[in-house]
Amino acid sequence: MRVFAVVFALLVPALHASAQDRYPSGIVQIVVPYTPGTGADILSRALGPRLAERWKAAVVTENRAGASGNIGAEFVAKASPDGYTLLCTATAFGTNPALNRRLPFDPVASFAPVIQIATSAMAVVVSPQLNANSVREFIDTARAQPGKLHYSSPGNGTPQHLAMELLKLDTRIELVHVPYKGSGGALADLVGGHVQAMITALQTVGPYIHGGKLRMLAVLGGERSAAFPDVPTIREVGYPDLEVETWYGLLAPAGTPPAVIARINTDLNSILRQPELRELLAKQGLSAAGGTPDRMAQTLKSELARWTRVVDAAHIRAD
Repeated sequence: MRVFAVVFALLVPALHASAQDRYPSGIVQIVVPYTPGTGADILSRALGPRLAERWKAAVVTENRAGASGNIGAEFVAKASPDGYTLLCTATAFGTNPALNRRLPFDPVASFAPVIQIATSAMAVVVSPQLNANSVREFIDTARAQPGKLHYSSPGNGTPQHLAMELLKLDTRIELVHVPYKGSGGALADLVGGHVQAMITALQTVGPYIHGGKLRMLAVLGGERSAAFPDVPTIREVGYPDLEVETWYGLLAPAGTPPAVIARINTDLNSILRQPELRELLAKQGLSAAGGTPDRMAQTLKSELARWTRVVDAAHIRAD
């Protein structure tokens, strides 16, 4: 019996390594916890076929939307940690724990970061009716009229809402939040002058900026936008701590073998360097990211800390 135990102990690591070498030998499921057509869904469906071609295995996208992405995240958290069920998630994954302290999973302990896939810049935009041509003028105007200016967002607890609350917190200004059920109404009332400001994704406001219906004061990303090269970054105007980007990442269930994580990460980094894919993402307002699993882990760590601080300070509750 003792001899059998020794032999078994020696064989298990070898068998485990062999299984990793064969990865993937079956269907890989990428779970998107949002509806079709969202940024994470677009990314998963762009990357899936390229991974399938490289791996000679099926890679499918499955949408499991609901509860701000928590339904799909819980499904992956409870899946077998073998690399065959992955989560393609976005910024809300980092904000949800701040808004709901009783999630059915731990955003850190339940997952193994794989890769940061892409980012999308946001910007501070205002109505042309507001006498503010820069972020500093906007802040000065708000300080001169505390509680008089209104800003819109797609809803309570959305990244756009939290980003503006971060701006309010760090610049010590008072603005009134007007939540909408989606970006359409929030933008429409900003264009109509019913509210004065908004933080939103660059790709959603491009036509309004070029048409003079809205004014962009600053890009919240680390670099200027190629589409709006004259608009400074928030760092350039003196507020580096207000850099906020929408991010998209791939996670696996905790306990997934490091060799499998490394295989997925290496192949996705290679795919994300392909010029045609980068061009495809650019048309959607997305910038390819990449990097190590640790980069994704650090993004999650900083996002969880940042949004918990903002939610607690502003007493925010999601709809």
